[in-house]
Amino acid sequence: MEWSDLRIFLAIAREGTLGAAARRLGLSQPTMGRRLAALEAAVSQTLFQRTAEGFVLTHEGTAVLAHAERMEEEALAFERRLAGAQAQLDGFLRISSSDWFGRLMLAPVLAEFGRLHPRVCVELLTDARLYSLPRREADLVFRIRAFDEPEVISRRLLHIPYAVYAPLPGPQAVEGDGQGIRVVTMDTAFADMPDARWLAKRLPKAEVAMRSNNRDVQAMLSAQGAGLAVLPRPLGDATPGLRPVDIGEQPPGRDTYVGYHRDLRRLARLRALLDLVISQLASV
Repeated sequence: MEWSDLRIFLAIAREGTLGAAARRLGLSQPTMGRRLAALEAAVSQTLFQRTAEGFVLTHEGTAVLAHAERMEEEALAFERRLAGAQAQLDGFLRISSSDWFGRLMLAPVLAEFGRLHPRVCVELLTDARLYSLPRREADLVFRIRAFDEPEVISRRLLHIPYAVYAPLPGPQAVEGDGQGIRVVTMDTAFADMPDARWLAKRLPKAEVAMRSNNRDVQAMLSAQGAGLAVLPRPLGDATPGLRPVDIGEQPPGRDTYVGYHRDLRRLARLRALLDLVISQLASV
């Protein structure tokens, strides 16, 4: 058995289709199919049932899934330990954050880091997915929920205030229960976010005009006249065509946390970037 084919097995088990698994690993779909067939032939077992909806683990595949995941974790721990021992300031770092936070808060810091350490290549991933630190999907993660994984070293980075914004020209204050007011808010998958719950409670009769899980999109929609929006102050204040409005109380702000795997605590380039981020943002 080729041990590297376990990555193929795990990717298909997690993604459910050859195409999605191939994109995850950066391989072609025919290559994925051939290597899966070779793995099943090597172990003399059918690991997946092929269905119209995708690939489903067989009983045999389910039985060995946990073993494959443990083997993957040991291999990744091997990589992290070697990476953590590197002292030179060159190489690659992958970090992840939300869309607006990456654009407004991190991009200036990363540009400065690039000037200080030009041999380090930084990749910034900005989407709603929670990237895994133990699986080395990212080296440094910024998010609005505290980390609870025991192998992750984390800290609270900063508190970000939020405010209600309206398109210009517009009123400085809005009174009442929202009757006749249109709002832009989070999509239904994120309707439980504190600011979305607060807006629904504060303006219960407001009409939801638009929804989006992207804060930049919410800000642009509001600036174009779609309705009021609750936004992080750094984003709302930086968006042309918006002004904060008073609706009787302030929406809840959010804390931002940063975390990395403990095996990378001695990685010089990660420490240098983290130190710069803290020096630039922790006091904001």
